[in-house]
Amino acid sequence: MINNQENILAIYQLATAAERVDGDCWYPIARNIAETLADSYGVSLAQAIGVIAALSPRNKWSRNVVDSENLLSAYRAGGADQAMLTKTCTFGANKAKAVKIIQAVDADLDAVLAILNGPKLREFASCIADLDDVCIDGHAYCIWTGGRTSLKDVPAIGVKLRRQIKADYRAAAATVGLVPSTLQAVTWCTWRRIHGVTK
Repeated sequence: MINNQENILAIYQLATAAERVDGDCWYPIARNIAETLADSYGVSLAQAIGVIAALSPRNKWSRNVVDSENLLSAYRAGGADQAMLTKTCTFGANKAKAVKIIQAVDADLDAVLAILNGPKLREFASCIADLDDVCIDGHAYCIWTGGRTSLKDVPAIGVKLRRQIKADYRAAAATVGLVPSTLQAVTWCTWRRIHGVTK
């Protein structure tokens, strides 16, 4: 019988010292970037986090940060119309969500999560906001199953399966004394290195 917690821990055991440090710092650094964007562009921290999360699908992290700043800058310069003309490396519907988040003046995190309206995006934003959550994307799913597949071939992760994957990440994290989101980040960093993943 496959033990999904063991699959997660197997990848964790393959993490280099640098990957463990990177994973431990990953969400705090993302939050710091969001705080800087919020201060620079006059939006709430929740809005900055939401913009980052909205623009994240199929986007390299470094580009995600650039896209987020470009969108916020364009919005400040010319409003929603200008922001929608800004090139981003994600889907148009996600850019529209990001613009809607910027338009939601004084939005708190609950309002931002409602606009994001997708489990992976909501989880990503929640982890950046330092809430107790785990971001389950295609890579986290592959780590959990112990086998690699292309992201387009990852099956839809329904509510029940997502709940089980999160429970296994939480249980695995408890065995190594980590916050679940940190374990997810460490294994993500390790998985990317092992499989040459760029996004």
